[in-house]
Amino acid sequence: MNGVVLQHCDVLVIGAGPAGMAAAVAAATRGAAVVVIDDNPAPGGQIWRDGPGAVLPPAAHRWREALARHANIRVRSGTRVVAATMVATVTAPRELLLEDAEGATRMRWNKLVLCTGARELLLPFPGWTLPGVTGVGGLQALVKAGLPVAGERIVVAGSGPLLLAAAATAHAAGATVLRIAEQASFASVARFGAGLVRWPGKAAQAVALGGMSVGAPGLRYRTGSRIVSAQGTAQVESVRLRQGGREVDIACDRIACGFGLVPNTQLGQLLGCALAGPGLSVDALQATSVAGIYAAGECTGFGGSERALAQGTIAGHAAVGQEREAKAHQRERARWDAFAAQLHRSFALAPELRQMPGPDTLVCRCEDVPLSALSSCTGWADAKLHRRCGMGACQGRVCGDAAQFLFGWTPPAPRPPLSPARIATLAALAAQGDARQ
Repeated sequence: MNGVVLQHCDVLVIGAGPAGMAAAVAAATRGAAVVVIDDNPAPGGQIWRDGPGAVLPPAAHRWREALARHANIRVRSGTRVVAATMVATVTAPRELLLEDAEGATRMRWNKLVLCTGARELLLPFPGWTLPGVTGVGGLQALVKAGLPVAGERIVVAGSGPLLLAAAATAHAAGATVLRIAEQASFASVARFGAGLVRWPGKAAQAVALGGMSVGAPGLRYRTGSRIVSAQGTAQVESVRLRQGGREVDIACDRIACGFGLVPNTQLGQLLGCALAGPGLSVDALQATSVAGIYAAGECTGFGGSERALAQGTIAGHAAVGQEREAKAHQRERARWDAFAAQLHRSFALAPELRQMPGPDTLVCRCEDVPLSALSSCTGWADAKLHRRCGMGACQGRVCGDAAQFLFGWTPPAPRPPLSPARIATLAALAAQGDARQ
């Protein structure tokens, strides 16, 4: 593999969000050589994403400082995993092929902690491909990156607390948030709010977000409300919402729509790790089904930054043999596991959302595949082979999740490369005889 640098570390952490930072700091206390890789410019993940328009919370600064205090932690930002280049077994060296702006690296590790996070679940509806329609997390990322939204009229729709967070971010940047349309019922949202007494910090956060976004002039937070369609010619001009038995049109400049999160399990699956529901399966010490590989954070299921920090701390300690220290954080993890369970129950997606797309609504945006072209397919492989669904740039990450919700299809098995890569990097992968297929 000429031109590819070979490096080694004791513990390799994939992802520098809350779980990854906590795992790295915990592992570093034993003196292990820790490497953290992340594709963002700076640590923090999606929840603590930095940028010209970002205001990081104190917790983000504390964890960044904790990383910097350990000389045995090396953070490689702007780096992606391309493939697993050696079979992960107990006796054989473990190795991942990485790529950054400088080139490719073969990184060998003794223990691996997967903190690959989650991505937004985007569900298709008429007009969702218009310019000005983004995910709720996408809107937050754009605003934090410096997108000017001051004076824009924005409607936020979908499900979950992220709707409030996105609305608050947009409102703080000068946008006028006209409506937050939550698909969950009033009863479900009310029960969730009442249950936050068990997690006072979350209750305070909800009040703060509500005060920043719901307090905006003209805004109405509506439960039992979902998006019907987006209208416009060259860009979004209005949105149609269904509230109970009636529909209402709202003129707007931007729509942010998201229906929760989907764990990023591709790398774990490629390495042979088993799933438990949508996320990676882990035991009491955050170990996966593959020896030497741990997982923490939202790749094991969505539950918030506090849960991710607890899981990451346990995984980091366990990876360097500090079982006693790992077990000391299990009670904290259990507390936030209970919060995650309550969150999932309260904001479960209604079956009626499957009726949002019409026959001509694109499900696969990359390859322009409408719902009507998929209705006769028997599964994901059939749709891919005969309709090219999932063959575009996102490689099924968007349409695959949508198809799973709409049709119940099993998502495609991950294959390398896991991310776009240079020809030279792919040539290095081809040259490795025992690369995972």
